[in-house]
Amino acid sequence: MPVAEALPAHLPYLRRFARALTGSQAVGDRYALAALEAAVANPVRMSEVPDAGVWLYRLLLKIWQSAANPHAGSDPDEEGDSSLEAANRNLEAMTPLPRAAFLLHWVEGFPVDRIAAVLECPVSRVNSLIEQAGHEIAQQITTDVLIIEDEPIISMDLEALVKDLGHRVTHVARTHAEAVQAVNEHFPGLVLADIHLADESSGLDAVNEILGGREVPVVFITAYPERLLTGSRPEPTFLITKPFRTETVKAAISQVLFFDVKAHRDVGAAAAG
Repeated sequence: MPVAEALPAHLPYLRRFARALTGSQAVGDRYALAALEAAVANPVRMSEVPDAGVWLYRLLLKIWQSAANPHAGSDPDEEGDSSLEAANRNLEAMTPLPRAAFLLHWVEGFPVDRIAAVLECPVSRVNSLIEQAGHEIAQQITTDVLIIEDEPIISMDLEALVKDLGHRVTHVARTHAEAVQAVNEHFPGLVLADIHLADESSGLDAVNEILGGREVPVVFITAYPERLLTGSRPEPTFLITKPFRTETVKAAISQVLFFDVKAHRDVGAAAAG
């Protein structure tokens, strides 16, 4: 299959990566779309990379970094050759590479050689980046966690890895009603929620209701991520695919807490100013 024809199949997962990277559904989707448009606008460059996924993720990281650096001389909506080259020159200096490598490996399931192709660096460097990210995750703050999951084995796995990260599990709820009661008893600092609950309710709807509009980081879990990554409806920013790997959940928890802490720090700085 030509690379151009393979692009659409990668888009849902590119959205997931972009959202985890940026901490925002809207911003992540915007970068994912910009990456897709850049790939289509540069057919000659795209033909040089036989793997459509590598090309798209590479473009996304370059666009993200170019937009994050006003001195890079590029616009995320205008990805020509010059801006790509400028972003490429600044990629290692500007991108939180350990975080990007960790997400590519544990959330997207990329092997290290494919990540090396995305980041355009040696495999040994990728291994170092992933290891560095793991150390940073181990040093993050601890919080109280509510798990909303109706499958006993999965809930036990989640509880074990959450505790292994140093967090406290306050409740494990199987239904919408149990989740509401759990929140009333102890408001969490983080929620891990299945999409489909035992009482046939939606985890998305349940979380929106039980939190009552309060800002709490949430990681959703589903066996069918492509159904929620269409871009046509409100969707989770942080999404884990079942069956999941321990490091995938650790990566998601790390990201969602990273952006939660950053948001509170930014709000505090604005108030002080």
